[in-house]
Amino acid sequence: MSIFYDFELKNWFTLNKQSKTLGFNKHPVQMVSSAPARSLFFPISPKEEVPLIGILTGRKKDNKVTGNGRLFKELQKEIMKNGGLSIVFTPQNINDNSISGYMYLPTKDKWYTVQCPIPHVIYNRVPFRRIEKSDSFYEAYQFFKSKNIPFFNTCFLDKHELYQVLSKDSYFQKLIPETIKICEKSPFQTFFQKHRQLYIKPSLGSKGKGIYLASLNKDSTIQLQGQEELLLYEDFHTFWLKWNSVFLKKSYIAQKAINPLLYNGKRFDFRILVHYVNNQFNVTGIGIRQSKEQNITTHVPNGGIILPYKQLQSEKHDQFITELANRAGKLLSKQIGFFGEFSIDAGITADGKYVIYEINSKPMRFDEQEIEKKRFQTLASLFLELAGL
Repeated sequence: MSIFYDFELKNWFTLNKQSKTLGFNKHPVQMVSSAPARSLFFPISPKEEVPLIGILTGRKKDNKVTGNGRLFKELQKEIMKNGGLSIVFTPQNINDNSISGYMYLPTKDKWYTVQCPIPHVIYNRVPFRRIEKSDSFYEAYQFFKSKNIPFFNTCFLDKHELYQVLSKDSYFQKLIPETIKICEKSPFQTFFQKHRQLYIKPSLGSKGKGIYLASLNKDSTIQLQGQEELLLYEDFHTFWLKWNSVFLKKSYIAQKAINPLLYNGKRFDFRILVHYVNNQFNVTGIGIRQSKEQNITTHVPNGGIILPYKQLQSEKHDQFITELANRAGKLLSKQIGFFGEFSIDAGITADGKYVIYEINSKPMRFDEQEIEKKRFQTLASLFLELAGL
């Protein structure tokens, strides 16, 4: 069985003798005896109601559509296996009763411009924070909200706002290093003197970019270590004069540095992928990232290396990660908005205590192929669950 798109009529049809609908508004898929020449066939086995998943992305400054093309392709393949379709679109592509966008056809490995009814579910994969702050994104969000269409993954997470949410919960209070937003010289200096060693991070950063390890030495000098540089300042005042404009302009946080447990002499972190499944948040996959040349970040783009979780796995770790995932998902969805997918960066201190560093609402690709494969399968199933199909 297939359904097909007629480029001339900009509508959907089927050769099946049973009536079908497509999208949230149950747009009729018309039955015809033959397809016109300019048609796009999608080889799926549609049920009575064909699931349609909208993948919301954005445009670059040159107006070209951007986003994680590989993710979009793999999701289309999985969704088609489940008798549905997905369409990639931007906030500017929304009309009252339809959206225009781009649909991937795996048999030809090509993207095509199509027009579709309103989707059952919206998966937010807008790649830049500036787009999420735009009027067009806000209007798109309100449009789908007004129709009670599930909006999957509300927004990017701000590190300081995340800390504020987590610090008010008794379970997470003991897991997160003390953190402040860098706003004024005096409170920051007091915080620095209290902890002596801090991680300084951009609140809106990702992939380990812009992170520094700042150390206050006994002689009052300050050492600032980046991923590729080491700077020294004679005192806090000199350090503040040099950096305050950067910290204040881009919004930075200061976080107490922990003394991490080492494996083969290097720090390591857990990378935990979580999805909402059957009314709870389950762990889809766990990877280990270990620093190699520097101990500031374990991210692979910054020189980190990949280790299999089974190399450090224990029953205690399993129990902690399972509980952490479910609690984090419930808290985030209650306090910020629904997050059907997120990842957590967690670690262990030298004295054996668990700690969490980050929660990411739009996880990067996992290098472990088995985790990525399970991710696509889980997402496709979750979309159908949210669509009520």
